[in-house]
Amino acid sequence: MQRMWTTLGAALLAGSMFLTGCGNKPEAAGVEKKLRIAVIPKGTTHVFWKSIHAGAVKAERELGVEVIWKGPQKEDDRKQQIEVVQNFVTRKMDGIVLAPLDDSALVNPVEAATDAGVKVVIIDSDLKSDKFVSFVATDNFVGGKLGAKRLCEVMGGKGKALMLRYAEGSASTEKREAGFLEGMKEYGPEIELVSINQYGGVTAASAQEKADQLLTKFKDLDGIFCPNESTTYGMLRSLQTAGLAGKVKFVGFDSSEALVKALKAGEINGLSVQNPFNMGYLGVKTAVAAIKGEPVEQRIDTGVIMVTPENMDQPDMAGILSPDLDQWLK
Repeated sequence: MQRMWTTLGAALLAGSMFLTGCGNKPEAAGVEKKLRIAVIPKGTTHVFWKSIHAGAVKAERELGVEVIWKGPQKEDDRKQQIEVVQNFVTRKMDGIVLAPLDDSALVNPVEAATDAGVKVVIIDSDLKSDKFVSFVATDNFVGGKLGAKRLCEVMGGKGKALMLRYAEGSASTEKREAGFLEGMKEYGPEIELVSINQYGGVTAASAQEKADQLLTKFKDLDGIFCPNESTTYGMLRSLQTAGLAGKVKFVGFDSSEALVKALKAGEINGLSVQNPFNMGYLGVKTAVAAIKGEPVEQRIDTGVIMVTPENMDQPDMAGILSPDLDQWLK
């Protein structure tokens, strides 16, 4: 009888070991848990965000971490972005890299994430809080001033101009708009700004609709500035439809295939161009460094340059204007 119980006990022990091996066992000794970093853009449709995604993937591969990419479809969906942040906190991410689409609405979710022990890095657009690890972004005020300087140059310092704004609550574009207005005072004091308070909204379609209204109202325009990709493209389409592309001096912000083509054709006179790929890359790297207890800079400037039809073919411009995203996103 004792032999039978001994045999049965051995069998049960073996079964227990087998089940343990097939279940959710702890990490083996010496095997480091893979860090999980959530990257949350303002939206997912514009080329700018795809470039950030590509940069995040590069960091993921280099560092051996897991990057999870998720954001709202539209860049005015505050509720959805808040829910995405909260969901990632619930899922116990090690880090979050966030481009807040509203500098106030995302404060509470970010502070709750920080309080829960998640290392949060803010990218692209600032937040009205100091409860995050680092801010990785363009100096947007400088980018706006670059736009003003270029517009004043191509307008010859005189004439009538307007600025089509992006959307209220977007800290990045608000700083570009402020930089542009400051630059116009400095570089073009004789230029009359006929409209500076109209918003294009978060899609190229809504920006084109507003641009159509402005071009109808102001028929003797000499210059235009737009502060992001969607407003720039919407205004471009409106100028093309009205037969004014290449006639009205036009400076925008960010790049895409369509904007680069228009720049080459002389329909756009300048683009303040960021480095979104580098923003995504450094955002993830900074989050990982913070998780590991390494020192990180509170503010990391990812750079902005003015690209014109005259300098766009220089070798160092190609990777910024038309980055190869396929190697990272396919």
